[in-house]
Amino acid sequence: MRGLSLDQLRTFAEVIRASSFSGAAARLNLTQPAVSLQIRQLETRLGVRLVERVGRRATPTAAGRDLLLHAGRIEAEVAAAVEAMAEHAGGAAGRVRLGTGSTACIYMLPPVLRALRRRLPSLEIVVSTGNTAGILRLLEENALDLGLVTLPAPGRAFAVTPLMEEEFVAVAPAEADDLPPAVTPASLAGRPMVAYEPGGHTRRIVDDWFARAGISLKPVMELGSVEAIKELVGAGLGCAILPSMAVQQAPGLAVHPLSPRLHRRLGLVLRRDKPLARGLRETVAALQQAAVDR
Repeated sequence: MRGLSLDQLRTFAEVIRASSFSGAAARLNLTQPAVSLQIRQLETRLGVRLVERVGRRATPTAAGRDLLLHAGRIEAEVAAAVEAMAEHAGGAAGRVRLGTGSTACIYMLPPVLRALRRRLPSLEIVVSTGNTAGILRLLEENALDLGLVTLPAPGRAFAVTPLMEEEFVAVAPAEADDLPPAVTPASLAGRPMVAYEPGGHTRRIVDDWFARAGISLKPVMELGSVEAIKELVGAGLGCAILPSMAVQQAPGLAVHPLSPRLHRRLGLVLRRDKPLARGLRETVAALQQAAVDR
């Protein structure tokens, strides 16, 4: 109800609990005239008499008894709301919407999210996967809070923090590996290649590596899943160039460094005007520490 005062409701409840205006004043650290004024204002607002005096005792009218039931529930809900907001203010609750690529989601995020869950058990982290362009668009629309993406991440609205550099490697089926110790674009030119689907930064980085050697990459298969690429390479259907974090434990695959070396930069991206609540700050710090530990 518009204009209904929580302080007036609390004062009314205390008057009934104490059975007196003076007792309520002592409990609320108010003067007795201030308590009487609040009760009159509440009665005027509701248009009913709420308290009557019987001798020296203040007792509720029939309307007052009904209101007291509601006042108790209102007080409990307000206390619960204050407690919930205190958790948010302390950073122990809330939600962080994180967008990242599938490789980082699979191979980098799980230990980070486990550590955050232990430290902030009521912090909800919602992870979405996609390519850099899609994640930046969602960040700009404020549909995501934080992006962990392949750089560059252009846009005046963004604050970008470089996080780490990650090497790319060549992978081949272990049982039929005849790649040289250091793999060049020329050594892959005549082989069937399984590649990332076009449109993302990672595919563009690989295409540019071949292009600098005057070679146009023409893969036999293009897939959006690093796990699917690894499975197909392991089955002997071709070679691939993948981020090194994706093949740290890759039975059935032979892994070779590239020459010239190839890497990508991963970074954290937020809107410049994004409020940094503790949950978001903790998530950023945990990702930065994970990059240092790698």
